[in-house]
Amino acid sequence: MAARFITVDRETPLLLPPDLRDWLPENHLAHFILEVVSTVPLTGVRINERGTGDAQYPPRMLLAVMVYCYATGVFSSRQIEQATYTDVAVRYLSADTHPDHDTLCTFRRSNRALLQSSFVEVLQLARELKVLKVGRIAVDGTKLHANASKHAAVSYQRAGEKIEQLEAEVAELLDKAEQSDSTPLEDGLTLPGEIALRRDRIEQLRIARAVLERRAAERAPAERTEYETKRAEREAKRQRGERVGGHEPQPPQAMPQATDQYNFTDPESRIMKAGNGSHFEQAYNAQAAVDTDSRLIVGQRVTNAANDKQQLRATVAAIPAAVAATVREVLADSGFVSQTEISELERDGTLTVYAAVEKTSHHRRVRDLERHEDPPLPPPDAPMLEQLRYRLRTRAGRAIYRLRQQTVEPVFGIIKAAMGFRQFLLRGTQKVALEWTLVTLAYNLRRLHRLQLAG
Repeated sequence: MAARFITVDRETPLLLPPDLRDWLPENHLAHFILEVVSTVPLTGVRINERGTGDAQYPPRMLLAVMVYCYATGVFSSRQIEQATYTDVAVRYLSADTHPDHDTLCTFRRSNRALLQSSFVEVLQLARELKVLKVGRIAVDGTKLHANASKHAAVSYQRAGEKIEQLEAEVAELLDKAEQSDSTPLEDGLTLPGEIALRRDRIEQLRIARAVLERRAAERAPAERTEYETKRAEREAKRQRGERVGGHEPQPPQAMPQATDQYNFTDPESRIMKAGNGSHFEQAYNAQAAVDTDSRLIVGQRVTNAANDKQQLRATVAAIPAAVAATVREVLADSGFVSQTEISELERDGTLTVYAAVEKTSHHRRVRDLERHEDPPLPPPDAPMLEQLRYRLRTRAGRAIYRLRQQTVEPVFGIIKAAMGFRQFLLRGTQKVALEWTLVTLAYNLRRLHRLQLAG
């Protein structure tokens, strides 16, 4: 018997218009996103109220397309535009219209209020669906590449050296201009052009040094407070007769450090340690507070601080008020430990912080497997660091803290690996924060869809 094949006919026109909804499975993510976005209030949306010019694309359609593309790993506005032609799900969401990349990019840049309100609306939806309860959250930060190369950066010391070098070259060129028999330059080069080029570079380097000096002045009060706190802690240990190890804290300097960096492409980004400190990247520090039960992101923000030392309060404060009211426990790693930050969070007694005082390995040693009795409760006036140590040495505290590793770290893994978001496309802290809101909104809808399917 001869082999039989399904007939494939690309030539005959369809007898009836196709329904794009039938081209996607009933439980497809695109259907879910469209359903959710259709209920989101258009708070703060930027539209042309006068109705002049060409007809506008509906904001809900643009929001649905943007969120779906970010959830599925398409971030560039040009790639999103292309997807409205080539991707069935995107073509369905755009209703077979094709907004150009400029329209998409402008919508993304100018609708921060809409994205923030949509983020809150999705959390409220999750509560209505009984998915989100939020009693315990895990907080962490991850480094994401800025849209700038670290090779476009200059250090404070190098900028000073470069200014001296360029000023010497300008003087040499001026001297050369006064010599009638001087050696001619290469074809296409002129003395006025080369002098202007160097003077412009000198001005840029001076601006860079001025910015670094202003940053040093702005961070000086916080560094002074941290220095005084460390000194007081060490002195208190000496008064109690305890051993004080490590180097003495050094007073902060009013001027920038020689290695402080300024990036000419994105001046608000910073050189940061990444990959467990194995290398450096031009990056931003993206923060997230994640519900330990649902793994939904309930709070998010972006900072250009290279470490998390002073970020705990600000990240917890980024949780919308309606959600934050039920939070009772906060889990954080050792990078967030700051006596001032944690004391302020626990001041009114509604929050309890579980944080590792020292860096610990994920590997469990043999003695970690053995059962130990809980240590004696520290006195009420014990320093905050001593209270944190006690919490993680109790059986209940260890069980609670283990949830941090299996909550927030997988979320960052999904965003970077499954969604493929590893670098911001926008530049500047405010625009980067807007894009991080879009990323976390897309993650939450993707996660909520998965929870609905599982339920």
